Amino acid sequence: MSTLTARIVGVSVWGPGLEGWPASQPVLAGEVDYAPTVSPAPPPAILSANERRRTGPVARLALTVAGEAAAMSGLPLDRLRSVFGSGNGDGIVVGSILADLTKPGEQERLISPTQFHNSVHNAAAGYWSIATSCRQPVTCLACHDFTWPASLLAAMAEVTVHEEAVLLCVYDHPMPAPLDAKRGLIAPFGLGLVLAPAGQKGGMAEIEVQFAPEPPPDNSAVPYQPALRALAAGNPAAHALRLLETLARGVQDRHALTYLDGRLDVTVMP
Repeated sequence: MSTLTARIVGVSVWGPGLEGWPASQPVLAGEVDYAPTVSPAPPPAILSANERRRTGPVARLALTVAGEAAAMSGLPLDRLRSVFGSGNGDGIVVGSILADLTKPGEQERLISPTQFHNSVHNAAAGYWSIATSCRQPVTCLACHDFTWPASLLAAMAEVTVHEEAVLLCVYDHPMPAPLDAKRGLIAPFGLGLVLAPAGQKGGMAEIEVQFAPEPPPDNSAVPYQPALRALAAGNPAAHALRLLETLARGVQDRHALTYLDGRLDVTVMP
């Protein structure tokens, strides 16, 4: 496969002890010790009050990182193509619906319209389109533990083919019992990148990706910092931590992400 190249012009992160890029950059750069405090994402100010009330923790996580990365890029929000990736989707809403549908005996089983529309996999992307009045194409992906490399590859392909900037938003949130017994995540985590066509001036770094059919030769995608490795192993979206650390440190790096039976080679150059 050919090498795909883009320019990173916006970045964001939200997770335990990582509350937005400005606060997280010194942690990711290794200048401040990582403290994994509980950090629920705030209600998204980008939405109207009525829409904001309808969102749950998962949509808030996605919109928080999408909004921060897009704002950093300085690009018009209504002109950004986007890729949203989540391995679980909104497991909180799905779990609530399943609990209502399996009530014992003669109990009434009612599902609210808000719950139903929040349960679909593209709900967060839909809220983003509403908030920004954006009619550009949106791709929504799920690829289990490989959602981060799948989403990154899709976004890089769109930038290359269409020669337009793309917002990439990847997020995952723990699910409630009993679903968590089959799919356990240790904490919520999300990140956003805005990728612009290669050669554009400004931004943080240039990124290259290339798919190879062979598995990674080593475990090069683990975070630099040992304190972050449990988070990276415990949430598929947090497999992006190595890239985020590289951006925070302003260094060059090459690592390989396991992607199905092969790998995605990622090179970052400041």
